Amino acid sequence: MEKIQVEIISRENIRPSSPTLSHLRTFKHTLLDQLIPFPHAAATLFYTSQNLCEFPKRLELLKQSLSETLTQFYPLAGRIKDDLSIDCNDEGANFVVAKVNCPITKFLEKPDLKSLNELLATTPYSEEPMIGAHVTNIQVNVFDCGGIAIGFCVSHRIFDANSLNTFTKVWIERATSCNRNSKPLTEPNFAISSLFPTSTLHFRDFSKKIWGSFLKEEKWVTRRIVFKNSTIATLKAQIMAKSSSDSLKNHLNTPTRVQIVYALLWKCFMAASKAQFGTQRPSMVINTVNLRRRMEKSLRPENAIGNFVWLTTLEHMSSEHELSLDELVSKLKKSNEEIDKDFVARLQSEEEGSSIMENALRRISGETWSNNNEGDDEALETLWFNSWCNFEGYDADFGWGKPMWLSSVGVKDNSMLANKIILVDTKFKDGIEAWTTLDEEKMKHLVSSTELLTYATVDPSPLAVASSKL
Repeated sequence: MEKIQVEIISRENIRPSSPTLSHLRTFKHTLLDQLIPFPHAAATLFYTSQNLCEFPKRLELLKQSLSETLTQFYPLAGRIKDDLSIDCNDEGANFVVAKVNCPITKFLEKPDLKSLNELLATTPYSEEPMIGAHVTNIQVNVFDCGGIAIGFCVSHRIFDANSLNTFTKVWIERATSCNRNSKPLTEPNFAISSLFPTSTLHFRDFSKKIWGSFLKEEKWVTRRIVFKNSTIATLKAQIMAKSSSDSLKNHLNTPTRVQIVYALLWKCFMAASKAQFGTQRPSMVINTVNLRRRMEKSLRPENAIGNFVWLTTLEHMSSEHELSLDELVSKLKKSNEEIDKDFVARLQSEEEGSSIMENALRRISGETWSNNNEGDDEALETLWFNSWCNFEGYDADFGWGKPMWLSSVGVKDNSMLANKIILVDTKFKDGIEAWTTLDEEKMKHLVSSTELLTYATVDPSPLAVASSKL
């Protein structure tokens, strides 16, 4: 793996091109923002264009268009005020330019995933207090012989993957617009803060307590597990043939490729846990569900910015029989289908919203499981799922071509993390990369799983994935 050295060349604040109106100076977080444990949403886009002579011009374009974009995304130019709000003071985004000591193609042959943190303007999993921190951190990295990587690290208190998608889309529109004063094609919508308002720290405090026990300091390892769409289709055919579930056999309700990958990874995770501890422990999956497509269509805010997501939980008890792949898919589908427009409406209601949130946090903490399984001393193994599939990062053309690779982040030693899997589309959307972070021992068993390796490849070169079209 190619280790890199990153030298910071400059650091400045990019301010919005127009001042924020006085009545918008304080942006309030929502009830849903308090569910999110991780401080930042982070991703990096790699561009392999080799012309270094054009870099000053490209850099100036990025700065100018970012300034114009921040006028629309005014909270992103501010700082974290407290646990309930952002001070939209127009101080600007933290914008860093750095030099990387190797060619980009050499790094992408077999990237050191821990090095990806060096391409970000702040530490994505920092435990430091967030009060007073920049909401938005962007680092532009220029590699030897050309090539650029743009690292995004935005406060997760306001951004989920869909929000980052909208932000990137608007930034590109500004960067490629022939008329700097033209009306933007895409308008961000900050309505979530009125749809799910909160005025109390109760859930933030409760959430911190829960995630504090959930996030652990271990020898964490991140690996990329890549599934071809053709292999996922084979798995789907096998699942459909074996399934006894009528809902799965309904062609209008067949499992998605994300659900199939989730199910296989959960199955292999449980097997790795059994190999690690010598016995099958109970497990719980926490799955992030996008609420945008599950809301009443007439009420759905377009380009909604914020954590418009819900966390579902699924459990499998150690005393139960080992679940087959089709049974796990069925459980995942059933859990997702329960989050519908009626659920979103109840979550919005004053009477039910707080109660639903309280119960969700208790399930995530394992308290509900413990109460239902008194006398069971086995530790509950928890796995977090999140999907960035259909994120439009690979369409992010600022004027010099589309990115070769979109990366999540690896972990550094002694980080406070949890068993976590993020799914990302491959470049041509002909497969899925599962960015998998587990403790070192469990990862050793997972990546040696015959069942997993039948359907996936571990840590292939991003260059090979992008060039082969899988």
